Amino acid sequence: MANIFDLLGRIFISALFLISAYNKILSIDGTTSWMEGYGVPGFLLFPVIALEIILPLFVIVGYNAKISAGLLAIFCIATAFIFHFDFSDPMQKIAFLKNIGLAGGFLFIVANGTRDWAVDREKKYVRL
Repeated sequence: MANIFDLLGRIFISALFLISAYNKILSIDGTTSWMEGYGVPGFLLFPVIALEIILPLFVIVGYNAKISAGLLAIFCIATAFIFHFDFSDPMQKIAFLKNIGLAGGFLFIVANGTRDWAVDREKKYVRL
């Protein structure tokens, strides 16, 4: 049962980034303008999209999950402080706290790793 919860948790925490990457692809011009409005160069959108696709997939399948989760935690904290630090706007405050919460979830993966349903898990061989 713990393996199911572990996998579901990794899917749930990663799904947000996969959906976000999809939305960024559909609205590249709008996202670029929005990023530049915060002083972030627009050319960084393409590495962000790659990061939001590759790292969550690694977390889901359990391939270098600790490293991927650590990088996503850093990403969440950075985006919280860059894009959602306006606490006078209640929605920005919620988005800030969401990113901090996600970073906490990713740090939990960094600290505890994945369970048995992961690509990196050592195989248990039975000697015959």
